[in-house]
Amino acid sequence: MFRSSAARWVFGTLAFIVALAVLRYKPWQRPEIQENVVTPHARETLAVGFLPVTCHLTCPVTDFATRTSTTTRFESQRFADFPTIVESMKGGRLDATFMIAPLAMKLREQGMPVKILYLGHRDGSTVMVRKDLPAKNLRDLRGKVFALPSKYSNQNLVIHKLLEDQGVKPDEIRFVEMPPPDMPGALAAKAIDAYFVGEPHPARAELDGSGRVLYHAKDIWPGFISCVLVVHEKLIQTRPAVVKDLVRGIAESGEWAETHRLDAAKVVSPYFRQDEKLVRYVLTQPPDRVSYRMLTPTDEEMGRIRDMALKAGILEKSVDMKELVDRSFIPEDIKPANISLQAKVSQE
Repeated sequence: MFRSSAARWVFGTLAFIVALAVLRYKPWQRPEIQENVVTPHARETLAVGFLPVTCHLTCPVTDFATRTSTTTRFESQRFADFPTIVESMKGGRLDATFMIAPLAMKLREQGMPVKILYLGHRDGSTVMVRKDLPAKNLRDLRGKVFALPSKYSNQNLVIHKLLEDQGVKPDEIRFVEMPPPDMPGALAAKAIDAYFVGEPHPARAELDGSGRVLYHAKDIWPGFISCVLVVHEKLIQTRPAVVKDLVRGIAESGEWAETHRLDAAKVVSPYFRQDEKLVRYVLTQPPDRVSYRMLTPTDEEMGRIRDMALKAGILEKSVDMKELVDRSFIPEDIKPANISLQAKVSQE
């Protein structure tokens, strides 16, 4: 009898709890949110790698421009160096990025299915020397230490072409690889005597008084190319509309930056984590120090870079331009991006 009473008590308690729950949540009624609230369609997003240099400036500008976009949101992902970018691409964590052109060719040679879709900018690199050195050319730098960002950089290829033109043997100057942000400090400390790299790192030495300009890239190679927009073929195959939107965004950001240089400095300095005055100086002193127009890569100029890389031993075999370059995503009509600086410029 005791067991029977206890069982009835337990079942009665459970029934009472269930009844309360039913009365409270009223499952026979549809929730109001299902009737009146429409879940907005989530925008597509894509991370795009960049380094804080002016040849990658259109990447953060596109990030800024698409914050309130109704289409794809392009989130710029800041890196400190190219090896980390390469590892991110190899690991499948990054499908689109800016990188130095010879490195993109090397990755293609090694079997990574990447394509060059657009250029980062033109010119925008500078050869700096210590201000106390009377050097007027590379011949005057014999026996000196000269820093380059990477053996895969166009700066490396161009400076060795200049050595050849001036009759200087490569072993007469001591070349070292150095991360671009470290170059101005090394020059000021006299650990190196000269360097060739993308802006704004040369301008830093110019402004602090430790260095002076020996050559602008445009003086050595008019229309100089340093970096390119590289996209993995997997992204092209699976999300072609996003890729098209990306190239359009980069192109329009470049056109906007070309005609809004002071505003561009204001937009990108938080992304670069650099003084706005420094970026502004690079974009205006002189105005043709860097250009964001005519950024369609041609087979001729890409072939020239490839041939120089082959000669330098960076590439082991020729890369077919049809496999490397894809211009099908470049818009025919490039208009300036619609950017309002009323939006808050904040560091990502």
